[in-house]
Amino acid sequence: MNPEGRDREDLAAFLLALRSQRIGGPTLHQAVASVPRRLFVPDGVEDAYEDRAAPLACGETMPGAIAAARLVAALELEPEHRVLEIGTGSGYVTALLARMTAHVSSFDRFRGLVEPAGARLKQVGVTNVSLFLEDGRDGFPGGAPFDRAIVHAAFPSVPRQFLEQLGMQAVLICAIGPGDGEQSLVRLRKVGSRFEREDLWPVRYQPLAFGTAEVL
Repeated sequence: MNPEGRDREDLAAFLLALRSQRIGGPTLHQAVASVPRRLFVPDGVEDAYEDRAAPLACGETMPGAIAAARLVAALELEPEHRVLEIGTGSGYVTALLARMTAHVSSFDRFRGLVEPAGARLKQVGVTNVSLFLEDGRDGFPGGAPFDRAIVHAAFPSVPRQFLEQLGMQAVLICAIGPGDGEQSLVRLRKVGSRFEREDLWPVRYQPLAFGTAEVL
């Protein structure tokens, strides 16, 4: 079977898995179907839709297909939402977010990730994303308020620096816990001047790194 045919079969099986596991709804499934994951995974990966993290340049990784879909579903996205993403990576999650919302502002500290991600997003026709070569540790005050935010990294405690940049009832997804210990992916919902925390599932993320990489 040629690679394109294999990808079609793997996508069909992946969409069936999303439905059977009740991950997301029609909007997410349509986004998944419209973003060819093959463009975003490293060379040498046989099944683009396998649920296994894949290595990226600059020592980073991208989540497996099911993990990526679960992250996006956890954000509870609506078409009018404006989204902040910290950690562009390959751009695959970015593309799914963009397909489902009004605009995405995505940050990454590695030029070796931001520039290829931008090219991939353009290739799949995504135009409602702004990419920034910055670490994003302070969020993006100039783009606030955001309806949703996702940080592909871990914090030792609730990252309150994002609170003022989120609208009422906005949602932030991130990991909380020590860099070398147990972490939980959490959904933080802004209620007044505080976050209401909901623990989702255990994860192992790298702590949020500071600074733009000088070489990579």
